Amino acid sequence: MPVPPASHPYWLRDNCPCPECRDPRGGQKLFRIGDLPDGLAAVETAEDAAGLTVRWSDGHRSHYPAGWDAPAGPDERTEHAKRLWQAADFARGLPEADWAAYLADPEERTAVLAAVLRSGFALLRGVPAEPGRVLEAARSFGYVRETNYGELFDVRVEPDPANLAFTSAAIAPHTDNPYRDPVPTLQLLHCLRNDRAGGDSGLVDGFRAAALLRAQDPAAFAVLARTPVPFRYRDRGTELTAARPLIGLDPRGAIREVRFNDRSTDTAALSALAPAELDAFYAAYRRFAAITLRPELRLDFRLAPGDCLLLDNTRLLHARTAFGPGDGTGGHRHLQGCYADLDALSSALAVLRRTTAVLDELEALFAGEGSAEYLGEAVTLAAHMLQAAALARAADAPPALVAAALLHDIGHFRGSGRELMAGTDNRHGESAAARLAPYFPPAVTEPVRLHVDAKRYLCTAEPGYADLLSPASVHTLALQGGPMPPDEAAAFAAHPFGAAAVAVRRWDEAAKDPAAATPTFAEFRPLLRELMND
Repeated sequence: MPVPPASHPYWLRDNCPCPECRDPRGGQKLFRIGDLPDGLAAVETAEDAAGLTVRWSDGHRSHYPAGWDAPAGPDERTEHAKRLWQAADFARGLPEADWAAYLADPEERTAVLAAVLRSGFALLRGVPAEPGRVLEAARSFGYVRETNYGELFDVRVEPDPANLAFTSAAIAPHTDNPYRDPVPTLQLLHCLRNDRAGGDSGLVDGFRAAALLRAQDPAAFAVLARTPVPFRYRDRGTELTAARPLIGLDPRGAIREVRFNDRSTDTAALSALAPAELDAFYAAYRRFAAITLRPELRLDFRLAPGDCLLLDNTRLLHARTAFGPGDGTGGHRHLQGCYADLDALSSALAVLRRTTAVLDELEALFAGEGSAEYLGEAVTLAAHMLQAAALARAADAPPALVAAALLHDIGHFRGSGRELMAGTDNRHGESAAARLAPYFPPAVTEPVRLHVDAKRYLCTAEPGYADLLSPASVHTLALQGGPMPPDEAAAFAAHPFGAAAVAVRRWDEAAKDPAAATPTFAEFRPLLRELMND
């Protein structure tokens, strides 16, 4: 890993990951930038395979693990993190998942949410065609964005429609609520009934349309990216206005947002533009509108009852064909919709991916280093921890305690167990708990942190317990402080997680049988995942 330039000491110090500088649970900084002294400099640096260690002129010591400064990817909201598409790209099918599988399987849920971020939409099939279920879909990853339409809205023919959406007319490609600041970034549409002729849904990738405009007419693109367009919506109880460019860019010029709804443009307010500006704007506006209507860009499909469409309202333009009386039996088209926001969806996806990454890392440790010897015992380190978890599970222990039994010795990974056997207390309980704290609740981490103290406590509280310890455990007991003095034992007994730590300790001592059936780490992944998401 290259050492950052010496001309950036504040950047490097500002990113110190140690627990004195950052809260280990949420990563928030525990100091303010003004707390760093003037003239801060790196006094000493040392780099090896484990990372970079820096001693600073203010006496602080920082350790940066290998790979910690991997460059961040592009802003996930801009065109650079998207798959820009046209209709033919989905000839093999739409990004979709069964509702039940989406709820039950984290991998299915990850795929759906990733599709919304990457392609701008996804379909959930089999969502019960019952009123209000669209809210459940939104809450499966985030929060409902309530508007003047309420938590949810019905898209069907109304006798006195306040919006063209509540008629049977065809609606051209558009984004919703451009007159709102901030605009709802995500829309969900759930089909309850659709047995009229017509009423098919359509999607257009607004980023693809904007990119085509940029390639074909850069001047027109620049006009739409810099001209604030006034949007307005009003009814008897609402007056909403917002002025934003049709094409929104990030500070580096990448496409980040499209607002396009010519039904809601307050064209009268455009009179503030000079005649030449107005000419340029309308020429660009009309050209962009024509691109959004190109047949090859529009993906058409029909929503069936139970289908729920999730779409990025800052990127995709959605449309529908007109619908009529159908087969003469009085059919209906009834969708229910709601709004949500992409930041919650992105957060849910990041947590799913982080959870998977953490579990993959733990599983790799069990399969790799876990196959090594366990402090001179007759079983491997992985077999020992898996046996402990199996004993906890057989005792009908709560899930958090099963997890604690499974993970109690991860502080021995990466060679630290050899330090203990060589005569140095590696405080593996504390290091394991600190490692787990960003991902698991205290009901998991506290019994892990205290399981060594539990051995010391039992040696004091239960006569004869020390005689049951294995030779390796007797050896480590002496290094870890020996039996607890009575006052310390009393304090341990009163600890909120003391009893849980004792339970883990008993399974720990029993989980050293080379002949015992040993489960796999994969058997405990669902339990760990559920605890990580609490």
